[in-house]
Amino acid sequence: MKYALAVDIGASSGRHILGRMEDGELKTEEVFRFPNGVTQEDGHLIWDTEALLACVREGIDRALAAHPGEIASLSVDTWGVDYVLLKGDEPVYPVYAYRDGRTQGVIDAVHARIPFEELYLRTGCQFQPFNSLYQFCADREAGRLDGVTDALMIPEYLLYRLCGIKVREYTNATTTGLVNARTGTFDREILGRLDLPEHLFPTLSAPGTEIGEYRGIRVMLCATHDTASAVEGIPMEENAPYISSGTWSLLGVKTDRPVTSDESRQGNWSNEGGVGYNRYQKNIMGMWLANRLREELCPGTDFEEIVAGAESSVYAGVADADDPRFLAPESMREAFDEALAEAGWERPRQAGDYFRCAYRSLAASYRRAIDELERNTGRKYDKLYIVGGGARNGFLNRLTREETGKEVVALPIEATALGNLKIQIEGGGRQPVET
Repeated sequence: MKYALAVDIGASSGRHILGRMEDGELKTEEVFRFPNGVTQEDGHLIWDTEALLACVREGIDRALAAHPGEIASLSVDTWGVDYVLLKGDEPVYPVYAYRDGRTQGVIDAVHARIPFEELYLRTGCQFQPFNSLYQFCADREAGRLDGVTDALMIPEYLLYRLCGIKVREYTNATTTGLVNARTGTFDREILGRLDLPEHLFPTLSAPGTEIGEYRGIRVMLCATHDTASAVEGIPMEENAPYISSGTWSLLGVKTDRPVTSDESRQGNWSNEGGVGYNRYQKNIMGMWLANRLREELCPGTDFEEIVAGAESSVYAGVADADDPRFLAPESMREAFDEALAEAGWERPRQAGDYFRCAYRSLAASYRRAIDELERNTGRKYDKLYIVGGGARNGFLNRLTREETGKEVVALPIEATALGNLKIQIEGGGRQPVET
């Protein structure tokens, strides 16, 4: 059998991974890895989508060079909520990053038109200041939607630049806050009340759909929201809670239908699209805390050394990992100092103290989230699966086991790429998008 190629791009790095089935097992091979990150422009945080596209193409070139004539399909997944506006074939710059603060001025106005309680009941989407809904309204207020013909989520834009076809994929669309949780389509009532152009939000396509061709390779839709692909890539023996542990920690569980109760809304739980199921989950700040601390306190230090320092520290302070001050601080160290001082803790004295605090704070947040999840779904779970980069952190895994009382199954696998590949291989016969 020929190979499928997964292009999996996170907020800090991307990778190209080939996969094919051998004796009933999915075998993988990494062919390219590249850095990613936001840049500053005129006081805003933006994505360099042209640089991303160049990296995507370079990785495909390397895959073709390694296995000429053997690559059957490819797909791209990335983080959610961010998008590219287009006027015909021309992108509208800049492409804002979700950590940019441009939405702060429109959130109250949005909720004056549609109270968040109603938004949540209709979409099941958690409140985050960076949700696409608020980004689109900020664009509308700034006149950036004038003359715009299309809005493509980041992976949809990259796929379009490869094959020339514009599509909107279901799982990523559910991160926008504009998809009705029960119909699985864009909510026309919300679009109308927010004066958002309906033509920007057309019919959605499912993971596994073939959309075009690039250099003789079928271009397909995986679950283009990386967490949706990651959940598909977890080899669960049963339905159990998961943490996709990367820049964000996405903690959730598969459910048959959206859970939009008052308790879910108050706990800021989200209902997002999966491949044949609902993902009931919430965002926790994740490895972002440690990554930013590393940049400030010990740039270039290996994370094994950092974790060892955290493990040997005896610092007792714990912060609320979900505190909004940690979202995009100028100084992560100062953000921890402020949060700990407000909670009555003394200031950490050395780097290991900060990292120990960050990891213990994350584990405590995981415990609170799992307690809520079990109350809101009415189910108890024995296991917790952890995938992604954070699964390699034995200290954090031990803290999580101690905090939650769950059997922690840490799988240091490229779950997102595995899910991306799985969908390509299993969905290869799905009807192509009409052009």
